[in-house]
Amino acid sequence: MSLSPDEKAKTPEMFLSLKTKSPFKNSVGLGAIKSSLEHVSKYMNISDALKLSLKINQKGGFDCPGCAWPDPDDERSSLGEYCENGVKAIAEEAQNKTINRDFFEKHSVDELSAISDFEIGKSGRLAEPMFLAEGASHYQPITWEAAFEKVGEHLNALNNPDEAVFYTSGRTTNEAAFLYQLFVREFGTSNLPDCSNMCHEASGSALSETLGIGKGSVTLDDLYKAEVVIVIGQNPGTNHPRMLTALEKCKNNGGKIIAINPLPEAGLIKFTNPQNPFKLLSGGTQIADVFVPITINGDVAFFKALLLKLLEKEEESGNVFDKAFIEEFTHGYQEFTTNLKTYSFEACLEASGVSIEIFNEVFKLILNNEKLIICWAMGLTQHQNAVDNIREIVNLLLLKGSIGKEGAGTCPVRGHSNVQGDRTVGIWESAPQAFLDKIEAKYGFKPSTKHGYSVIDAIKAMYEKKAKVFFGLGGNFISAVPDTKYSAQALANCNLTVHVSTKLNRSHLVTGREALILPCLGRTEKDYQKTGVQVQSVENSMGIVSSTKGILEPCSDNLLSEVAVVCGIANATLKERSKINWLQYKDDYNLVRDDIQEVVDGFQDYNNRLKQPSGFYLPNGARIRQFKTKTGKANFSINKLPAWKLKKDELIMMTIRSHDQFNTTIYGLDDRYRGVFNERRVIFMNKEDMNLQHLSEHQVVNLKSEYNGVVREAKNFKVVGYDIPKNCCATYFPETNVLVPLDSFAHTAKTPASKSVIITVESVK
Repeated sequence: MSLSPDEKAKTPEMFLSLKTKSPFKNSVGLGAIKSSLEHVSKYMNISDALKLSLKINQKGGFDCPGCAWPDPDDERSSLGEYCENGVKAIAEEAQNKTINRDFFEKHSVDELSAISDFEIGKSGRLAEPMFLAEGASHYQPITWEAAFEKVGEHLNALNNPDEAVFYTSGRTTNEAAFLYQLFVREFGTSNLPDCSNMCHEASGSALSETLGIGKGSVTLDDLYKAEVVIVIGQNPGTNHPRMLTALEKCKNNGGKIIAINPLPEAGLIKFTNPQNPFKLLSGGTQIADVFVPITINGDVAFFKALLLKLLEKEEESGNVFDKAFIEEFTHGYQEFTTNLKTYSFEACLEASGVSIEIFNEVFKLILNNEKLIICWAMGLTQHQNAVDNIREIVNLLLLKGSIGKEGAGTCPVRGHSNVQGDRTVGIWESAPQAFLDKIEAKYGFKPSTKHGYSVIDAIKAMYEKKAKVFFGLGGNFISAVPDTKYSAQALANCNLTVHVSTKLNRSHLVTGREALILPCLGRTEKDYQKTGVQVQSVENSMGIVSSTKGILEPCSDNLLSEVAVVCGIANATLKERSKINWLQYKDDYNLVRDDIQEVVDGFQDYNNRLKQPSGFYLPNGARIRQFKTKTGKANFSINKLPAWKLKKDELIMMTIRSHDQFNTTIYGLDDRYRGVFNERRVIFMNKEDMNLQHLSEHQVVNLKSEYNGVVREAKNFKVVGYDIPKNCCATYFPETNVLVPLDSFAHTAKTPASKSVIITVESVK
């Protein structure tokens, strides 16, 4: 009997051999060099590794397929403009093994489902298109032409276009993403959920409302010149290691760093720059001047406490706020301050879990400096009140006039390498009418104005059989989304599931009645088309669009680029009813960019500007104090404290990444900085909470969450005592995604509340 969708979707509930050490208090340095070399030597051809190391994130090279941290505008390190996790990303993509029909003939879907995500990812690069027929146990090879026709047949058999879901990963380039959304809109739907829905959608919602643009306002140069940088809900040492170099430069220029996070993370304690021999010998640079061990989801409470004290000082002295900025550029100040006064400083500070001594250290730095930058990631965005978290941050920056000036502003640090660019070029289930009007004017068809499915909506639609085809352009959907059991059944309810991927992942094993795996070129590989090797483009976290061009030969002759895949499917689906000559685009990507410049604001003279070695900046109103909001000004907002309460023995859980992980990709089984080795099924707990619940180190427990009457369970985890606030705990995703309710998400943004899940811990007898 075949495994159920739930059984295929869950990570195996087995232990390896857990070892724990004291957490590290220093990051990068020789340890990162050693780890990088180990990954390269184990998974790559050395000659390929050397070629890539000279071109990754370099001008005229290729963009790292990992995070979206920006490259310097001016000189870039000749020793390597990349980090440990960047090396792991290219070792994963350019690994020296491939898998084709022989692999799939040997291994059934059920057999592959029983191995770990780490083993699945290290099986090798996908080398040819594969098809899983209804009722079959094994994938079989299929030609590209037949695969395109299969997709077209399923799409054309739907009762209406809204019965299809078109997901996008943040790895997709601007060119592929633009064509993808264009095909989806000509097909007739707006169902374009993407990974933004699960990470920074709350940032985009909050920033658009308050500042008129859903992107950050700072540049790398601003970070170097800031007087105070607050890093909150983010672990750059693991997720964006090159950011540590920017923070080090800020420190060298006299800036101060405040780290606010439930866990003390090695990267924000100390950083040893591996490219600086003196730092390697001396032990590195202290990063955080103040560490704030905030309780999970205590962020609004902490910022309200800061705002209350600042308001008190302003009313005493009249020189704390930037009144000229507030008067000229903001709206809603009076309403904001009136509401703020209804809160108690003592109650807010208590709710944040922060001591008065640490609060006072932070307060002095905020009080006495004007150039503030606040950086954040998913530690702020994956809560029910995530939009409030970001709006409260903006309130502080507005009071200090720290928007639209040198060394100050907002810095949401995006995850996947082009997740911001994908949204810019149209991957959006609720695109602005002005954008849709330009599509109509350019191509002669009228796009749907209906609000499409976000990720949460798409899962519900598939579960309820309102959506019958799922198409994923990149990513590992089932391991990224919440409520694993429900989501797995949603995919299984589809008539067809399709994934465009470089490597095997768990989403290929949780299928509809029929399934396709379409293997594509990686970022590191040459993209040969009729007009030669193609250049593509990406946008980083700070709004810079730059070129990316692979340098390795493709690992298989049977791969297509994402652009070619999209064009092939569009042509096979729309046929003669299309108003677009789809096949011309795959021959020459310059034609795609010619179209983008007509449809998307900020891309004028795209092809020529892309030749600039450092790329070019897109327009950013918040950066120059032009706030394109409904009021025409930057808006203060009124935000409530979160209302959740814990019962006896309940903990609030946040899901986190290990150091050997990027998003859902598992590079290895160690979390070096946190002192956890050879295991992922762990729960980090405060030792006082362990004592209260009579739990010992490495004891095996089951985890349960209950939400709206539904109980969810994750079995077999080992307890690890850790420096985390009382009543809080942390676990890795995707192992505990099963505990995250689908209907617990951020208001306005629908970002899953993966960082605030109330659970209980039960001993396994």
